[in-house]
Amino acid sequence: MQLYIGGYAQGKLAYVQEKLKGQEVPVVNDLHLWVKQLLQEGKPAEEIVLQYYKEHSDCIFICDEIGNGIVPMEKQEREYRERVGRLLIRLAGEAETVERIICGIGQKIK
Repeated sequence: MQLYIGGYAQGKLAYVQEKLKGQEVPVVNDLHLWVKQLLQEGKPAEEIVLQYYKEHSDCIFICDEIGNGIVPMEKQEREYRERVGRLLIRLAGEAETVERIICGIGQKIK
């Protein structure tokens, strides 16, 4: 599994697509939005994402960094950010590759 993180509109998907160059690999773009949707539906988001990873160990997750900046006033938004952050920690620990994308340029973390 590979994990790519970075701020909004930093070229993460284009960076991954360039690296893949036509390879058939499952890509989950906007992981943070998938988690948000699952939480809004009352589903166990972390369990679902980890199960997806177990079923697709060669997958690529792309996620915006949402824990930076102003802390939201709404408890639900703070909890969402916290849960995405903790999930990313877990995924990064399992990942073969972790890169942060800034201005379309990858910084290898792991």
